[in-house]
Amino acid sequence: MQMSKGYNQLGQLMISHFKEIIREPGIIFWGIVFPILMSLGLGIAFTQKQEVVRKVAVLETENAVILDSMLTIYMSDTANAEEFMVMTIENKQIGNTSFEFKPMNWNDALIALKRGVVNIIISENDGKIEYRFDPLNPDAQLSYTKLNKYFINGDPVVVENTQNIQPLTLKGTRYIDFLIPGLLAMGIMMSTMWGLSYGMIEKRSKKLLRRMVATPMKKSYFLISIMTVRMTMNFIEAVLLIVFAWLAFDITIQGSIPALLAIFIAGNIGFAGLAFFISCRTAKTEIGNGLINVVVMPMMILSGIFFSYHNFPDSLIPILQKLPLTLVADGMRSIFIEGAGFEQVTTPIAILLFGGTIFFSLGLKFFRWY
Repeated sequence: MQMSKGYNQLGQLMISHFKEIIREPGIIFWGIVFPILMSLGLGIAFTQKQEVVRKVAVLETENAVILDSMLTIYMSDTANAEEFMVMTIENKQIGNTSFEFKPMNWNDALIALKRGVVNIIISENDGKIEYRFDPLNPDAQLSYTKLNKYFINGDPVVVENTQNIQPLTLKGTRYIDFLIPGLLAMGIMMSTMWGLSYGMIEKRSKKLLRRMVATPMKKSYFLISIMTVRMTMNFIEAVLLIVFAWLAFDITIQGSIPALLAIFIAGNIGFAGLAFFISCRTAKTEIGNGLINVVVMPMMILSGIFFSYHNFPDSLIPILQKLPLTLVADGMRSIFIEGAGFEQVTTPIAILLFGGTIFFSLGLKFFRWY
């Protein structure tokens, strides 16, 4: 009889927490709709083969024979010669590249370069083409590499040799294949950190925890229920994002689905323990907001969600690979696009479970109900 009452109490707490979540439109939008919109936008941006347009400033100088002849040949029919001229480098395999040449004086060209309107300035001096650009700007370097081939002795050929190019179209090699597992991992972190930490701090600041602990409610049931509901919501959000990615971008899970579920649960437990530890003492939402951002923001940048963390210095890579978000994202990517199974994700699962348990134990030791 006592056990049935306990289960009923736990069930009622879970229902109340679940209703609290679904009654907030903002939670539904940021947890479900926003990740889907983000994956749609970034997926379209990086999977469509579109014509790349690069803007180039042309210094107005006297006796610019090569530039004048080249730009006159490839001037766009719709362009005004005093505004800009267009040259298109055709490439059916990797997309065309169009250059918009805008005649400018030196001061205007320098201002345009500073503002990012153009990324390279070209001029002619004694029959030779000169390029001015920031050598640390990869976009400017690419523009220079392409242009330099076509402004040699006035050669009018603007069709690149693409016979030796073999575009990769295998599943797992696209940017969207890299992005979706990262968004799933980030969704676990954001939902858990804000849903648990901020929610707990807000309840403490409004004296709700103090009122609840004054009832016959078991404290352990409250903690179990709020973590279970949050994990369930994370699972629903993840499934919806995976289904959308499958329908919109034909993304499939190449590895073990049970292994993916295991690292998903481990990620939830790891971040839940961390969230519980962060929210165990403070009763001020401003402080809680800062503490959560201190944890969340660095990992969003350093853990390779939107771009590879291998872009950072090599000395930092071993540290970045141990971050909780990196463990979840790398584990999910290995399953999604590398065909990994339990053997490949055993280590990150163990680290996440161990870390979550440690932080949860510490949070429980120092937890304040009021």
